[in-house]
Amino acid sequence: MTEVQISQEVLNGIDELMNKPVLDGKCPGLYATIFNGENILLEKGVGQYAIGKAEPSSNTTFRVASITKSFTITALLILRDRGKLDLNQPITDFVKEYQFSEISTIKEIPTVGQMAAMSSGLPTDDPWADRQESISGAKLREIVSHGVHTVTRPGAIFQYSNLGFALLGQVIEKASGVDFREFVTKEILKPLGMNDSGFDSELFAKESLAIGYRKSGKNWVELPFSKSGAFSCIGGLFSSARDLRTWARWFHSSLTTNPQGGPLSAASRLSMQQMTTAAPFNSNLATVSSNAHRAFGYGLGLFVEFDPKYGQFVSHSGGYPGFSSHMRWHVPSGLSVVVLENSTYSGAWATATGILDYALEKIGYELPREEKWPQTHELAKKADTLIRQWNANLAQEIFEENVDLDVPFAERQTIINSLIEEVGGLIASDSLNEAKDASDSPLHFLWDISGKSGVLRCEIRLSPITPIRVQTLNVKKVEK
Repeated sequence: MTEVQISQEVLNGIDELMNKPVLDGKCPGLYATIFNGENILLEKGVGQYAIGKAEPSSNTTFRVASITKSFTITALLILRDRGKLDLNQPITDFVKEYQFSEISTIKEIPTVGQMAAMSSGLPTDDPWADRQESISGAKLREIVSHGVHTVTRPGAIFQYSNLGFALLGQVIEKASGVDFREFVTKEILKPLGMNDSGFDSELFAKESLAIGYRKSGKNWVELPFSKSGAFSCIGGLFSSARDLRTWARWFHSSLTTNPQGGPLSAASRLSMQQMTTAAPFNSNLATVSSNAHRAFGYGLGLFVEFDPKYGQFVSHSGGYPGFSSHMRWHVPSGLSVVVLENSTYSGAWATATGILDYALEKIGYELPREEKWPQTHELAKKADTLIRQWNANLAQEIFEENVDLDVPFAERQTIINSLIEEVGGLIASDSLNEAKDASDSPLHFLWDISGKSGVLRCEIRLSPITPIRVQTLNVKKVEK
């Protein structure tokens, strides 16, 4: 993990971004925090946790909505690691009532793992699912017994299915023998000390519970809390910024050389943060339009992004009647943000993403360059010598057998000599002119050899075995 330093000037800019949603009338109140491991860089409550009340605090409990899904998958993988289930099992092993509708053209039973990776074939269903929380498990099984609509083959593409995650709750209950909410509370929340978190509004004192609202004209309309039930595993958790800091740190630690212990192994937490299902860019799910260049997909209960400049991000949003939430962490640095807002779909994802991107931009963060291994430099120097003056013995020494088989040495020599002529002969040099930021691993090296009238770009890639040799040699003419 790369340690980052943030100046007071940058923190002042972040402070303004934290104020903006309330000042712009997007929500009555919010709590936002930016942190790096145990180091809290900035946290603040803005506006009101309930109309007419004070600003939220770090232990004010908000409905965190679909951030709950990361807890659902954690519970699922705890049971998987205990041998209680297999992700490759069909969902019908746990929910025998699962049936396809008559209008579905694709009728293939998805696995538990495909449900977890948002590739079950079930369609996106946010508005409908957000109103189903309090139904019973029996009612959920009755609903799917009437037939579900599927739009793709399981495993084919990303579709954000809350119904699929509700069925994972049934899987957890059957595999564990206890209620989903009880399992998460006992096996996850309590061991991690997340005492501001739970599945029922009655668990929290009124002065520590944020009230959710929707905008009607210029007025805020208070929304009642739905009761917990079979759909609580899609978005029913209440939590605080303080607890979600604990949650984010615990996950990010699994990406470091010193992972924290806890109810789920570091390896299983790591698997949740690896892209499992690629997703087409969607501004409501990914980030903001300026980040449309990022690779984007779903892991298991968490979204994963990769930016060519900044590297990997892990996140999840939550949107529920009355609430919006987002947590995200930058994998290389550990810089993390949590934002909780008390208004329906107010866009906490945009607030949090804007804060983290702003911080990385202002500190001038770039992915650290991969340091080349000494063997890579040594073989690049020998390849450079070979290009300048072909030598059969040197070629035999540094190349893997595939190099001669792919393009015979004699033919390679002819091609290289022709390129040297095109650049008017080579200019002598005692050092390698490395092509900066062009390599993608410690075993990959690119450099330029200057000629009198042009430049040759040279590239080697080394083999993955011992003794290490060159498996790829490319030489081409490039413009100066």
